[in-house]
Amino acid sequence: MAPEYAMRGNYSIKSDVFSFGVLILEIVTGKRNSVAYDSEQAVDLLSLVWEHWTMGTIVEIMDSSMTSHSPGDQMLKCMHIGLLCVQEDPADRPMMSVVTVMLSSSTVSLQAPSRPAFCIQKSGMDYSGMHTDPYPGVSHSTSRSPMSPNEVSITELEPR
Repeated sequence: MAPEYAMRGNYSIKSDVFSFGVLILEIVTGKRNSVAYDSEQAVDLLSLVWEHWTMGTIVEIMDSSMTSHSPGDQMLKCMHIGLLCVQEDPADRPMMSVVTVMLSSSTVSLQAPSRPAFCIQKSGMDYSGMHTDPYPGVSHSTSRSPMSPNEVSITELEPR
């Protein structure tokens, strides 16, 4: 649920973008947003992803069942887009049409995300010197074939 709706009852088109971002992060990490992942700090999914993003260790929380089937740079791009969608300020979140372009284009450059809404900062963590490489731990390929808007991808879901 978008923070502006949860706190003040304000609903906008950016509320759906927030929910879509949470969904992307849940899919790529294989973790639900409704579960605490650190019993000492009660860290939720958005805080966990943000912590790993700023430390440059985002690859560590990606779903291992997906990393063997999908290129790492595409999964990291999805994480990046997911973080852009869950930014605290609705004005900073992209429009859904822009998200579609970001997901389908290999040439669009993505801005650095700001801290997500509902992000719980661990004591002693300083995010000011955050990692600048958007896709740490992944080898970048320069020869990509351009995607056609007519290409179709099929995802087969398997139970855990």
